[in-house]
Amino acid sequence: MSIDVVTFGCRLNSYESEVMKREAEAAGLKDAILINTCAVTNEAVRQARQAVRKAKRDNPDAKVIVTGCAAQTETETFSNMDEVDLVLGNTEKLERKSYADVAAFGISETEKVRVNDIMSVEETAGHLIDGLTGRSRAFVQVQNGCDHRCTFCIIPYGRGNSRSVPMGVVIDQITRLTGNGYNEIVLTGVDITSYGADLPGTPKLGTLTAKILNMVPDLKRLRLSSIDSIEADEDLMQVIADDHRLMPHFHLSLQAGDDMILKRMKRRHLRADTIRFCEDVRKMRPDVVFGADIIAGFPTETEEMFQNSLRIVDECGLTHLHVFPFSPRPGTPAARMPQLDRSIIKERGARLREKGAQVLAQHLATEVGKVRPVLIEKEGLGRTEQFTQVELAGGTAGEIVETRIIGHTGRHLLGEALSKAA
Repeated sequence: MSIDVVTFGCRLNSYESEVMKREAEAAGLKDAILINTCAVTNEAVRQARQAVRKAKRDNPDAKVIVTGCAAQTETETFSNMDEVDLVLGNTEKLERKSYADVAAFGISETEKVRVNDIMSVEETAGHLIDGLTGRSRAFVQVQNGCDHRCTFCIIPYGRGNSRSVPMGVVIDQITRLTGNGYNEIVLTGVDITSYGADLPGTPKLGTLTAKILNMVPDLKRLRLSSIDSIEADEDLMQVIADDHRLMPHFHLSLQAGDDMILKRMKRRHLRADTIRFCEDVRKMRPDVVFGADIIAGFPTETEEMFQNSLRIVDECGLTHLHVFPFSPRPGTPAARMPQLDRSIIKERGARLREKGAQVLAQHLATEVGKVRPVLIEKEGLGRTEQFTQVELAGGTAGEIVETRIIGHTGRHLLGEALSKAA
């Protein structure tokens, strides 16, 4: 064994794991397991702790290095674990010197923790990578951190304030990945619709997106990770309308469908704003599909408020739901609000998931008989432009295949490969 990386959480973590592995190898580190954690829920932290124990149990002689958002926000939780050799912060995990010191001198008990104040970080370096191991699409970091303070969210304390990667660096990275054969690029970050506020000239996400599509003509597919629709700028809307290389799938940071709950979450939109955004985009791109994050059982949520979250699924025409039963994160305002009984939270989460299964099945049924270009992810599986999963025979990971949709399972499509897409 040399270096293994275990990744939890978001696409940004996946991108950073690739950087971590490269920097650790370049530093000469050997026989180590890097665990890149997530802190978005208590369950995510529990899974990370479980992974730490398993890593040490299966590889007793390996160094176990824990990093990521949970390591940043709950440093003591991991430093107090006997199985952990080193805890690195979210900045330190990307620096070669963090691993060079370990490779050269080992780890002493007195330096087990290397986690600095994330709020003091003012820039995000653009780390160029050649690809992502085992992935058919490549993630590119364009932004990190968040300036907003939603009452349920611990992530700003794990990632720091919002900071953007300069446009030239982003374009260089995408050009490099496209040249290495990647047909689809996903722009990722913590709050990508806040892109550019800290850069000269304050370019917006729409500016960046248009520039990428203009300057990297060989790029076949550009996809956005989760967006905050209230921050969608005019240039972004124009790109959505004009350039079909921007994929017609938008995952919304919605969180709730009730205005009072949205205010108590300190979100910046109301339900009408999200409904209007979906209507506007659908007029521009009739083939668009929307997904959304929705929290079930937020403090003070009544049954009537929850019904508003159920209704907005249909009012926005959502297809892919990510449902999060509310999990109080220590240190957040929502953790101090009047909590609902866990049984109510669990039951509402189940109802939201059931609704999600219904709308997904409806979407799948409408796809049958259509021909879609499908990006092959691995043998037997791919994704349409709308990010809907397709089971099909044939194709090589990373290539785009014209596919006739011949049925569905209720969870994904069934396809028949016709030919490679142009």
